[in-house]
Amino acid sequence: MARAEVRRRPVLTNWQALIAYLQMAMACEQVEQFRILFLDTKNNLIADEVQQRGTVNHTPVYPREVIKRALILNASALIVVHNHPSGDPKPSRDDIEMTRELKAAAKSLEIELHDHVVIGHGTHASFRSLGLL
Repeated sequence: MARAEVRRRPVLTNWQALIAYLQMAMACEQVEQFRILFLDTKNNLIADEVQQRGTVNHTPVYPREVIKRALILNASALIVVHNHPSGDPKPSRDDIEMTRELKAAAKSLEIELHDHVVIGHGTHASFRSLGLL
C-alpha cells in the first residue's frame, strides 16, 4: 500500500509518504541495502530498485552503474537511499564521499541528484537537509 501511495504522485511533493515507504522497506534490514528511486522530469517515480546489498556496515556503490541505469530508464533525477542496520542514520565519511562522486557524475549528464537519504530505526537523515548535497 505504501508503494502504491508513492507511485500515485510526484515523490518530492509527498516527502512523508516517501519516508514512510522507505522506513517500511528498509529499516529492519540486517545488512546495508542501496536503493535508487529513478524519477522523470515531473518527479514521478519511474522505478525503485535495490542496486546493491552489502554487509552489516558497508555496501559498495559504483556511480558509473547508478548513472548507467538512470540513462537506460531515461531518468531525469534520482533519490538514492541506503539503510544503516545499526539504527543510527548519521552519514559516514564514505557515504559523504560517494555522494559527492555520484552527484558529479550525474551532473555531467544532466541528471539531478535530489537527495541521499539514510534510513535508521524509525528515523532518517537527508543529505539535502543536512547541507551535504
